[in-house]
Amino acid sequence: MPPVKIEVDCIEPQRIDQFLVSRLPELSRSRIQALLKSGDILLNDTQAKAKQNVSSGDLIAVVIPEPETAEAQPEDIPLDVLYEDDDIIVLNKAPGMVVHPAAGNLSGTLVNALLHHCKGQLAPSGGAGRPGIVHRLDKDTSGCIIVAKNDLAHQLLVKQFHDRTNEKRYLAVLQSTPAKKQDTVFTHIGRHPVNRLKMAVVNPGSGKTAITDYQVLLEAADGTCLVRCDLHTGRTHQIRVHMLHIGSAILGDPIYSKPARQPVQPGRLMLHAWQLVIDHPRSGRRMAFEAPIPEPFQAWTNPCLDQSS
Repeated sequence: MPPVKIEVDCIEPQRIDQFLVSRLPELSRSRIQALLKSGDILLNDTQAKAKQNVSSGDLIAVVIPEPETAEAQPEDIPLDVLYEDDDIIVLNKAPGMVVHPAAGNLSGTLVNALLHHCKGQLAPSGGAGRPGIVHRLDKDTSGCIIVAKNDLAHQLLVKQFHDRTNEKRYLAVLQSTPAKKQDTVFTHIGRHPVNRLKMAVVNPGSGKTAITDYQVLLEAADGTCLVRCDLHTGRTHQIRVHMLHIGSAILGDPIYSKPARQPVQPGRLMLHAWQLVIDHPRSGRRMAFEAPIPEPFQAWTNPCLDQSS
C-alpha cells in the first residue's frame, strides 16, 4: 500500500502523534504511536520519533500495513436501537463509532456491539469481520443504519441499496451557504490522487456516479446553514465531497476542512443520517425510520424543521 503523504500546516510546532491524530481520524492515537515505533512513519524522509515536533512545511509519510483478517468478537457496548425483529435491526449510530473492525479499530465497533446484542445472529454473508452489514456510515457520522440478521434479509436489503429503491435523508450543517439554495449534485467520485483517506470529484470515465439532492433549510446569522441531503447513490464520503464541491465544507469535518478555522466549533462532524426508508425484506412492507436529531444540531433545527416530514 503506498504511503499517505501529508504536508504539515500547523501554525505552532506540535508533537507528531498529536498532529497525525487530527489529520488521520481513522487511526487511533495508540495506532499512530505503534506505527511510529515500528518505523512506518517518516518525517522529511527520515524515521520519525514518537516525541518529535513537526512544523509548517514538514512532510510526513505514513505507511499503513494491511490489516490481518480476524473474526470480530462480541463486546457489551450500549446501542440505541430504533427497531428490531427477527430479520433486521435499525440503530441510531453514535458519532465516533466505527461500523466494523478495520486497521486501527479492531474492537469497540458497531459489529462488536451487535454480536453481543444479537447473540451472534447476524448475516454471515456480510463478509469476514462485517456480519450483517448492508451499508456503512462514516465513523464521525451519526444516525440511521440497518443491519441484517440472516442471509436472505441481507441479500434483499443489499439489492434495495443497489437498485436505489430505498430512501436516505441526511442533515448537515455547512460552514457557509451555497450559491444555490436547492440543487442536484451529479458527479463522479473516486479516490483522491494523493491522500488515500480522501475521496474527490473525478472526471467522467473514472470513479463512480454520485448523485445528491440538497436543500438549504436555514441560514444562520454567522453564515452557517442547515441543509437536507437526499442520497440517490451511496459513495464513500459522498455528502462530504459534494458539499465541498459546491463550495461549503461541513462543520467539524476533520478530513475535508480545517475545523479550528471554521466560524463555529461544534466538537463533532455535523452530519446526521436522519431518515431511512426501506421495504421490509420478509413482509415487503414499506417502513420508515428516523434517528432523533442530536443536541448539537438543535441551534439550527429549531423551529425550522418539521421532523414529521
